[in-house]
Amino acid sequence: MWQETKHGLYKQFSFHDFREAWAFMQRIAEASEHLGYFPRWQNDQATVDIWLSTHENGMHITGRDRAFARTVDGLIDPRMTDPDVIKATKVTEMQLYADGGSRGNPGPSASGYVLLDMSGSTMLRGGEYLGTTTNNQAEYQALKLGLEHALDDFQARELHVYMDSMLVINQMKNIFKIKNPELWPIHNACSELVKKFQKVTFDHVPRELNKAADAEVNKILDEASIH
Repeated sequence: MWQETKHGLYKQFSFHDFREAWAFMQRIAEASEHLGYFPRWQNDQATVDIWLSTHENGMHITGRDRAFARTVDGLIDPRMTDPDVIKATKVTEMQLYADGGSRGNPGPSASGYVLLDMSGSTMLRGGEYLGTTTNNQAEYQALKLGLEHALDDFQARELHVYMDSMLVINQMKNIFKIKNPELWPIHNACSELVKKFQKVTFDHVPRELNKAADAEVNKILDEASIH
């Protein structure tokens, strides 16, 4: 099992001999070249230690690190060819569920997002405490965070966005006009991020289908109220 450490995701692999360990490292090297992801590793005879972290994010563990960890686990079995593993791990199309909330409107606010692959497996979830703001601002911030992580952590090219905010969805689809000037900057920021994808779709969903993102919001707000 991969462990979260201050140096990134860590796992030790043990083999019968050095030849088997070396063959494993060669498969990792080929996957690394294909994906443009280069782990830190150490080999001692029949043992291989691997650390995964995203350096440009301050050595933080990201969804991209977890995706590469699954690639490495798949390469343990030499019967699984590298192209098959890479195809299963490289996330070019994703789903984003985003939500924001304000306790007071305006009041203490937070944004939450969940990124999934097209099979519905969660790739990354998170959020951010925003301080005092409104529901609409928090919902837009959630969208912005999700767009940024889909680009930065997974290099996704297609994204399907689902939110229970009819306002945000219809403004991003240019159906509703933006009457509140305070929303113009964040709307424009999201629009610029959308341009970096090949395709982005926006769909409104009922709140009961957005529970995972809503849970991230409430978790952040609950933690903030304690501190």
